Amino acid sequence: MKRSITESLVANTESLEWECRRCQHTLGPVAENYKKGCLIAQRDPKEIWEPLIEGVLNFSYDATWSRIVEFYCPGCGALLEVEMLPPGHPLTHDIELDLTMFTDENSADRSSKDSAQ
Repeated sequence: MKRSITESLVANTESLEWECRRCQHTLGPVAENYKKGCLIAQRDPKEIWEPLIEGVLNFSYDATWSRIVEFYCPGCGALLEVEMLPPGHPLTHDIELDLTMFTDENSADRSSKDSAQ
């Protein structure tokens, strides 16, 4: 059984693995950060927000203070997540699931199948 977590991520409740919703590529165990299983690209914010004027105060983000981090599915190349972080900051662990919910759900599914037979 699979549970939708975001528009791009699915949690497989049987294998307890993260999966890409598009191609079902496995991104690692649901007990860990799915971002570890992604292809990661870092970009200078000025690639997206071009300076509006010349000079130091140009209404764009300073690359020494921020970076754009993009997470892609290694299977199909779909963009799964984007975050803006200061340089050197570890990847955020933004989704943590209650694994007991999955194990309880799987136990209930198995027992209902067994009683039906």
